[in-house]
Amino acid sequence: MDSTLGFETVDLSEFFTEEEKSAESAPTGIVVFTDKQQSLIDQLNSKLTEIHYNHFEQFEKRVGDLQKLAAAIANFPSLLERADLTVGSRTPQSLIESLINSTREGDTTLQLPSKATLGKGFLVAKLHTFASLEKLARQANLDNQLVKEFHNETVSMMFLLLAEDVYLNLIKDTSLSIDSRWQLATSLLLLWEHRADQNISDISPVLQSVWNARAQLAPAFGTMMGTSELMTMTFALDEQWVTFTATKLSDDDVRMAMEEFLFGISYEQITKLKSLLREKGISAIGRNEVSSYLGEAVTTDVSMDYRDFFQQYSIRRDNARVRNRLHIPGPHKTLEDHFICFVMEKNNEKQEKDASAEK
Repeated sequence: MDSTLGFETVDLSEFFTEEEKSAESAPTGIVVFTDKQQSLIDQLNSKLTEIHYNHFEQFEKRVGDLQKLAAAIANFPSLLERADLTVGSRTPQSLIESLINSTREGDTTLQLPSKATLGKGFLVAKLHTFASLEKLARQANLDNQLVKEFHNETVSMMFLLLAEDVYLNLIKDTSLSIDSRWQLATSLLLLWEHRADQNISDISPVLQSVWNARAQLAPAFGTMMGTSELMTMTFALDEQWVTFTATKLSDDDVRMAMEEFLFGISYEQITKLKSLLREKGISAIGRNEVSSYLGEAVTTDVSMDYRDFFQQYSIRRDNARVRNRLHIPGPHKTLEDHFICFVMEKNNEKQEKDASAEK
């Protein structure tokens, strides 16, 4: 048994060649609660019991319902094992190959395994549960640190939803090596199977810090460059982000994706606004003037709400997919696509370097 997750370890060697494997073995089954999440729930449970809080029964029921949902999903065939389906068999290798070779555009929900779709619903339910528990802890005037930790876990779940999109985007990116796409597809299978992902656990605090910094910035709509804002953001964040911006901003797609992220409007709107300001000889405008210049209602302010992060990401994602499909100018990937791909590349380089050092 895996002591961390509590699931049986499954050997993947039957399904992957040595070149194709990104891991020798992996446990199967949804991670209902990580050790940290379970600890938070136990702490909240204990405190609510002590003070006889009137929402205690609802708290227990919500957690129990989530566990039942995970148990129901566990009845569907594992994505990490050979499965005999109604019309044939499926292996992890065949599933990964279908993801990599797929040329389908648009919403692929009906092409995805049932367990993947159901698991996404579980993750949304779990996210809402932790958001509710955060509010419950706050209403009960419990320790601020406990409230903050519930919030951070909720945000991390949002980034798991985001990661699923990013993996699906990058798997189809033929500019990446087949080995990279295979690894991304394997990571996606593991995410679908467990609704947990170590890569995103490492990356989400950085992206959350980027969003928090972005929410506090006032982009320079006069120059439409955002240079000072980017530098302010960079200095406030960790080494990974500093390295990413230093090495990748020379890439046009990364630069355009960064502009969309910073200004909170699309590449097309940024281009139009730059042209209008240049024609009128205007050096600077405020956030509240952007809509009137563009002739359409746009929101350039950003809240600290994680739901706003996901909504803004989804708009940029959809726009990037359209540009890529129609072969029109503008970023074909989101900033999140570029950053997650960069971090995974760096992790691979480190693993290869460590492996060489051990020989």
